[in-house]
Amino acid sequence: MTVCDHSISKRLARTLALLMLAGLGVASFIIYSATAMRLHDAQQDTLTDKTKVLSEFVLVACSKGEDELLAKLKMFEPVRGGTLLTLTRGDGTPLFQDADNQSMRYRTASDFEVPAPLVAGGSVRGRLEVDITHDQRMLKGLAVTLIVATLGCAALTGMGIRWLVRRDLKPLDDLAAQTRAISARRLDQRLMLDRPAAELLPWIEQFNALMERLEQAYAQLEGFNADVAHELRTPLATLIGQTEVALSRERSVDSLRETLVSNLEEMQRLSAIVNDMLFLSNADRGAVARRGEPVSLAALAHQVAEFHEGSLDEAGLKLDVEGDATVAIDEPLVKRALSNLLGNAARFAERGSTVRVKIAGSEPEGVQVVVQNRGEAIEPQQLPRLFDRFFRGDTSRCCDQEQHHGLGLAIVAAIARMHAGRTLAHSQAGLTEVGFTLAPR
Repeated sequence: MTVCDHSISKRLARTLALLMLAGLGVASFIIYSATAMRLHDAQQDTLTDKTKVLSEFVLVACSKGEDELLAKLKMFEPVRGGTLLTLTRGDGTPLFQDADNQSMRYRTASDFEVPAPLVAGGSVRGRLEVDITHDQRMLKGLAVTLIVATLGCAALTGMGIRWLVRRDLKPLDDLAAQTRAISARRLDQRLMLDRPAAELLPWIEQFNALMERLEQAYAQLEGFNADVAHELRTPLATLIGQTEVALSRERSVDSLRETLVSNLEEMQRLSAIVNDMLFLSNADRGAVARRGEPVSLAALAHQVAEFHEGSLDEAGLKLDVEGDATVAIDEPLVKRALSNLLGNAARFAERGSTVRVKIAGSEPEGVQVVVQNRGEAIEPQQLPRLFDRFFRGDTSRCCDQEQHHGLGLAIVAAIARMHAGRTLAHSQAGLTEVGFTLAPR
């Protein structure tokens, strides 16, 4: 059982929440920094203005002596709220200092110096501190607000995204439920959604196409099993029956020999079926033809024709080979395919007609090999199944089924696939063409 180590909705929600947190964090930092800079500039402007006014005030007051300066500072003390002033003489001795205000937790300061001939040291140095506690508190409040807003928006975004993702992924749950309902007895079931998303539609179509192929393969497998059982049952029944008859009473040596010869023929037929099935099974597992040196297909066709010369003469047929191509192939396999095609054509061709082997193409482009015979046409609905295993059309009933068990053209199709080719079948106006292609190496 596969263990799920993560959730798409959780991961997307977490990722988008982190992205939202980072984005809002950067925006909040920019807002905070811009506000702090504006406040700092405003504080500096205020401090500069107050320092300028105060330095002029001290300069004028010092021209009349220290007593005049102290008297005026005392008089205007209520007007200087939110500030702290410290004055020292040019020689460093204290001249004036406001009482410390504990409410001024945050301050900004500026120093100045004015000439004062009537004051010891000839000048007055001053330090003005301005209260910025309100601005700092406002900045702190802004920082807290931005942090809470950033975290809150990120959390809400994460929850909202997760809800949306889970809602949008619900069709996947529906598809999973539909998939679980498919079984070997319900291969006709297909996936469907009322309103499939564009991203899911290709997956649904591909899965349904896969199920279509699987259903066909399963039906073919069931039919194949039934056909195999049918094909093997006849020779086995014959073997059992003949053996039981032979054992039912005393037999002469000649009679037993005839029984053994007949049984041998049935066993050879069984062996041929089993060997053909093993060959097809190997081809279905992806076996590839072992191509050798390039050979002439026309020469190969003539060699195969010599093997079928007796059956062709018996059927009153002539053979003609048209065209040629030199191709690198698996020679034994192609011979076998040509033999199956010629044997098939010889069984169904009109007596006195000509069977033609037509070869066209070349090594770089690919080659087409077709065997043509004149005879009764194959029904159009039977053409797609012509290369199925154990398939026999209506015309095949005229022939000896004991010798032809319906795997010949299936083997031709397998050999074509092993050469990266395909099969061909056409039948009309009394002419039937069956063949295959050979892809270039």
